[in-house]
Amino acid sequence: MYIIVCGAGKVGWNLARELIDKGEEVTLIEGDRRRYLVVEQELEHAVQYGDATELWVLERAGIQRADLVIAVTGDDEDNILISQVAKEKYLVERIVARVNNPRNVDHFKLLGIHPVVSATDLILRLIEHEVPQYGLVHLLDLAEERLEIIELIVADDAVTAGKRINEVPLPDGSLIISILRGGEGFVPKSDTVIESGDEVLVVLDPGLEEEITRQFASQGAATGG
Repeated sequence: MYIIVCGAGKVGWNLARELIDKGEEVTLIEGDRRRYLVVEQELEHAVQYGDATELWVLERAGIQRADLVIAVTGDDEDNILISQVAKEKYLVERIVARVNNPRNVDHFKLLGIHPVVSATDLILRLIEHEVPQYGLVHLLDLAEERLEIIELIVADDAVTAGKRINEVPLPDGSLIISILRGGEGFVPKSDTVIESGDEVLVVLDPGLEEEITRQFASQGAATGG
């Protein structure tokens, strides 16, 4: 693939380096002259100096033939503009954008820019994963495909604890795809018994989270008691 990375901060620089090591053709664009000179000492011809929000800079980098554009500058407005230009003017099919302020995620989505990566959201998901009382973790949101994957921890008094998979009254549009038990994951069968403490992965249509959570949460929490 030919990949253009916009922004040579720590994220962009490391990303470009890893992609080059994997054999990809990469151009890294950086608008700060001093930063560019530092990065250029390592990446040489793979980095170009210029403002990636300028059309001529993108064209000089060869955006017309880019398979993927990655906008990871420290400015959300720049990332939005770069992504929009790549998508609308140059018809780049694959775009990945960094969101520095998670409050701006909706702005990216409204403009049809996806996937977007928010370090804050990723860290929050890791916290949710490591702290069981958070209950539900969103592992993956596929907005275009209208699918989500969530992880739930089975409470001791959950209605599903001790039941077989085929006895769990999940709503249409949802499916248990994996169970993590004792540090090991497996794909359950219809007669697999769900145990308290299991970490259950469910793929579902958006909007079903609350109904599904009730099946695995503590009955006290589910009833508000």
